Amino acid sequence: MLIHEWMFENRLIFTDKLVGMGADITLCDPHRAIVTGPSRLRGSRVESPDIRAGMSMLIAALGASGRSEIGNISQIDRGYERIDERLRELGARIERVAVEPVGV
Repeated sequence: MLIHEWMFENRLIFTDKLVGMGADITLCDPHRAIVTGPSRLRGSRVESPDIRAGMSMLIAALGASGRSEIGNISQIDRGYERIDERLRELGARIERVAVEPVGV
């Protein structure tokens, strides 16, 4: 599958995080990526750089084997109110964990 983000350069730069989870993605240039699959995804620790990338990582984490942790979820919360509660209602095993600030 070819994904073409024609408007914003480097919007697909986060795909390296999905590759780290086992996805077969080739970033062709700042606007295009080729996704080959299906692939077995595995849990990983990732950071959400923006709302779209964060939601992509959340969807990948739901389909991955093992445990996943997504940091900077405020990006996801901006566009998806109570997403954890709503996904739990659909049967997802997901929980929100408070993180202590560094240096405390």
